[in-house]
Amino acid sequence: MGRSRKGRDVSGVIVLDKPQGITSSAAVQRVKSLFGARKVGHTGSLDPLATGVLPLCFGEATKFSRFLLTSDKTYWVKLKLGIRTASGDADADIVKRRSIENVTEDRVEQALEGFRGEIDQIPSMYSAIKYQGKPLYQYAREGVDVERESRRITVYSIELLTFLGSEITLQVHCSKGTYVRTIADDLGEQLKCGAHVVELRRLVAGPFKESDSVTLGEIESARTEGRLDTLLAPVSSAVSQWPSVRLSEASAYYLRQGQPVVVPHAPAEGWVQLRESGANANDEWFLGMGEIIEDGRIAPRRLIFGGREL
Repeated sequence: MGRSRKGRDVSGVIVLDKPQGITSSAAVQRVKSLFGARKVGHTGSLDPLATGVLPLCFGEATKFSRFLLTSDKTYWVKLKLGIRTASGDADADIVKRRSIENVTEDRVEQALEGFRGEIDQIPSMYSAIKYQGKPLYQYAREGVDVERESRRITVYSIELLTFLGSEITLQVHCSKGTYVRTIADDLGEQLKCGAHVVELRRLVAGPFKESDSVTLGEIESARTEGRLDTLLAPVSSAVSQWPSVRLSEASAYYLRQGQPVVVPHAPAEGWVQLRESGANANDEWFLGMGEIIEDGRIAPRRLIFGGREL
């Protein structure tokens, strides 16, 4: 691949196992530097305290990062009971200490029931949501409290894994926009003892799992050994959760011109992967993403440059 003054034109996805203690942005910059890549972006921040699955999109894959930003996530989290903090995690000042004498495993299970399904959540003042162009956490650091509107989220499941008196662990499968720190803080208030996150690990983000991830150390080793690009998953992996539609060469041509096309047996609605069929029955190429429009045709929405990825 050619190099330019601004870096290599490389496309694909790296699923980084983000280490604790650094921001998602810092992790992106480190990986970008290791690859010498021109364009890299992450797909939803993890707090410095958090570890785990952080998909990074390179080059053409950045066109599909929105699908990862809006995807469901799964987390493992350890909570400390009896202490409430300003941010809902261990990286902020303690607000209040309370007794956990009356907190039982049964009470925790009962309280968790109220967090399942569609719920309204008020984001933390320590979140990256912007108010008048500035992240809320900057206001929080200045001691300014901003009124926040609640947001509708979905917690598909929240399971109590362990109960050890002052500490509990949970597994949470949730929709986009869910703040696990806020769940921890709200749960602590339900239990009337306070709680905060001491460890948080993202296990799943959209189609990517913990088993797909690589560490910074593994990336550094691959660079030393000259096999960096073998770590890249294809651009299409960013949207592998969506159904795929096979297109003839003619249909693919018209899609590249921006024209909707009719495809037999396509889904009735929603987003689809676009794949062009080759002369061989087993040959096909990923072209991008399309959307089923009202008349049943497929309209192109995001296409990769050059139009083909095996």
